[in-house]
Amino acid sequence: MSLAQRALERLQAWPDLMAGPASCGTGRALRSVRDEIVHFHSARDVDLHLTRRAIQRFHYDLAGSSAIHLVPGSCWVTVHLDCEADIDLLLSLVSIALKAHQNQPPGEEPRPARCNFHRVTVLPRDAVPGG
Repeated sequence: MSLAQRALERLQAWPDLMAGPASCGTGRALRSVRDEIVHFHSARDVDLHLTRRAIQRFHYDLAGSSAIHLVPGSCWVTVHLDCEADIDLLLSLVSIALKAHQNQPPGEEPRPARCNFHRVTVLPRDAVPGG
């Protein structure tokens, strides 16, 4: 079973998330009542819908993780799953995303554009010099 499948199984047990097809057309999604939260695109690559405010708040922490890839101007972050710790990181970020979406005033952020799929190229950590 891939790391993404293990993460998906764990997250499907959360009562605030419902599974379905990803709106981008690739992979599975988990959504809250308000928004799509997570897209599982491959065995290792996951896009997570954070609000702009959450990305700004945690920008330095997110940018400091080798598992996280930020796309300027996007309210989605890409998480590359290479190990169990990355699954734990994803689950923590999903919790933050759910809270951010619940606390977001209506109309504060327009519906997100597409997720980061096809906008991010992720290399395995062992392929990155010094990684």
